[in-house]
Amino acid sequence: MSLLLNHPEVLKKARAEIEASVGKSRLVTAEDVPGFTYLRCIINETLRLYPPVPLLLPHQSTADSKVGGYHVPKDTMIMVNAYAVHRDPTMWENPDEFRPERFEDGKAEGLLLIPFGMGRRKCPGEAMALRVVGLILAALIQCFDWDQVDGVQVDMTEGLGTSFSAPKAVPFEAICKPREL
Repeated sequence: MSLLLNHPEVLKKARAEIEASVGKSRLVTAEDVPGFTYLRCIINETLRLYPPVPLLLPHQSTADSKVGGYHVPKDTMIMVNAYAVHRDPTMWENPDEFRPERFEDGKAEGLLLIPFGMGRRKCPGEAMALRVVGLILAALIQCFDWDQVDGVQVDMTEGLGTSFSAPKAVPFEAICKPREL
């Protein structure tokens, strides 16, 4: 919601997608969510910029190998920084910008998006998390009008967390009011 409030044109486009599919006569359901392609782009872009766990669970090399020109001996513990991978300018154009359109029409196909990890250590709750986030976000967009407090952009500064979290430095505040359906 923070990113949507800072990018009202994206919020407007997501609302239009939801209304075109569901209309105003009923509430969005879990069955509707897979059809919201732009909403999925918003979620992917948000997870790219702010992965739930910036440092993935440790992996261990099973053989001597080379990674990025560096020798990695067998049995080396490897920590993957998903936050850095998702903001790598060699992989992502304008990596610090919030642009959900980068995921439209499979444009980001082949780029490394790993907010839930990868391989055998991948989060088993990824599918459930994406479904729940999609449904909740769609319902928040459909049911409420959102606005910034005093017209001020939502502060996206990250505070001090643990190696497994990166909380916002300033808590989220917004103005919302129920929409007429």
